[in-house]
Amino acid sequence: MRILGIDYGDARTGLSISDPSEFLAGSPSVIHEWNYDKLVEKLTAFIEQNKIGEIVLGHPLNMDGTVGPRAEKCQALAKALEERTGLTVHLWDERRTTVAAHEILHRAGKKEKKHRENVDAVAATLILQGYLDKKRRG
Repeated sequence: MRILGIDYGDARTGLSISDPSEFLAGSPSVIHEWNYDKLVEKLTAFIEQNKIGEIVLGHPLNMDGTVGPRAEKCQALAKALEERTGLTVHLWDERRTTVAAHEILHRAGKKEKKHRENVDAVAATLILQGYLDKKRRG
């Protein structure tokens, strides 16, 4: 089964898919979409095309662990995806994931101006890999 990792953003949503053994996150990509309903449609189509069996969605809690407006948007997206696909959507604490993604891109020699193009896909990969690692550990 393949698992989809999602880093939801207002303009860009990062995606990453696990390998069939659920060991590694890879195949990073980005959906550029401002319209929420169109994004849900695009995600649903992506899930069907890639035969996804499970979803992990970044849940951007506040640093003190509370749920803010951004996390509420992610909860709504999780509910919409569950309703549309029938799949389980796991919310994954993604605090500092974007910061880590920027650090990875910087270390890889990417210019700061180019980070915007890739940071959401890298963040989705970090979210998914964290989930896969935890799932493997039990």
